[in-house]
Amino acid sequence: MQQRERWSFDAYDLSSAVSSCGSKREFKTGYGFHCLALKSGLISDVYVGSSLVVLYRDSGEVDNAHKVFVEMPERNVVSWTAMISGFAQEWRVGICLNLYSEMRNSTSDPNNYTFTALLSACTGSGALGQGRSVHCQTLQMGFKSYLHISNALISMYCKCGDLKDAFRIFDDFENKDVVSWNSMIAGYAQHGLATQAIEMFEVMMTKSGTKPDEITYLGVLSSCRHAGLVKEGRKFFNSMAEHGMKPQLNHYSCLVDLLGRFGLLQEALDLIENMPMEPNPVIWGSLLFSCRVHGDVWMGIRAAEERLFLEPECAATHVQLANLYASVQYYKEAATVRKVMKDKGLKTNPGCSWIEIDNDVFMFRAEDGSNCRMVEIVHVLHFLVDHMELL
Repeated sequence: MQQRERWSFDAYDLSSAVSSCGSKREFKTGYGFHCLALKSGLISDVYVGSSLVVLYRDSGEVDNAHKVFVEMPERNVVSWTAMISGFAQEWRVGICLNLYSEMRNSTSDPNNYTFTALLSACTGSGALGQGRSVHCQTLQMGFKSYLHISNALISMYCKCGDLKDAFRIFDDFENKDVVSWNSMIAGYAQHGLATQAIEMFEVMMTKSGTKPDEITYLGVLSSCRHAGLVKEGRKFFNSMAEHGMKPQLNHYSCLVDLLGRFGLLQEALDLIENMPMEPNPVIWGSLLFSCRVHGDVWMGIRAAEERLFLEPECAATHVQLANLYASVQYYKEAATVRKVMKDKGLKTNPGCSWIEIDNDVFMFRAEDGSNCRMVEIVHVLHFLVDHMELL
């Protein structure tokens, strides 16, 4: 239209166009507007630059978002916050905190969304010490009464294992919403405190005036799953319909896992086969895990085959299926599965865990010998094994 009608546009028009592409998830069109910004010389405008940072962040191109951000001659709170939230989505807490420090030394002041992004980064990486520091910053800058910051703090403390401080924030905040209740219930569920999760759910239902949603039921079902409360899990699952909610795949997955862990494998399979929607790889994976635990090889083989049909590139499922075939002396089938893995170049991803010590997060990966303190780590492991054998 610009070429045909000699239509002129300014930085506001271009920024709006980029933002529209992002909200409609038409990212390729947005990249075209990036080229137009370069050609027109409007790339130096702070609003155009901020819109482009948001566009690349939302498309998952965080490093490209950072390139645009670095090249901006001027930045505002939107561009800083967009960049911090982009790295927060990848749990890169160190970069987020460095950006926040640079932001404090700039002309832009952080807002409530900036702190929500920082807390999200700390939540994902388990950085409790850093999260506490951000909490202090929110108090110092007067953001204590913001609901979504309080919810982010509850989630951060729960995910990092500090349920006492999570509940203190939850209890002190008067204007709780469904997210506040869900975060606290999910926190108790995550740490196996089923009684507390169920009690909080019942208080929410009877005294809070806040209606539960699908995520609420997901949290309470998850708590039943971790504690093996089959009767309670069935009750909560069936009560969803009474409150006008249809169970979704995640709710079925929780109940299948609960039944399977308790050894009710046939009931779990019947539930899968009678679901009103097609099962996903997660549900078949839950049944597969339970079959391995309880030694039901044939049902386990079916679960593995069903999962591979939906997720043919899953290396872990190939390994589990091969092992199941081998356990019943189906060596030819086991060899075929392993050959398929080799032909496709599939390899299992090593598991990992991490721990925070003195505000530094240390990550440990399976079969990784690159840690400079490996000798000490192995020594401690041997000591723990000896101690457990003695007990």
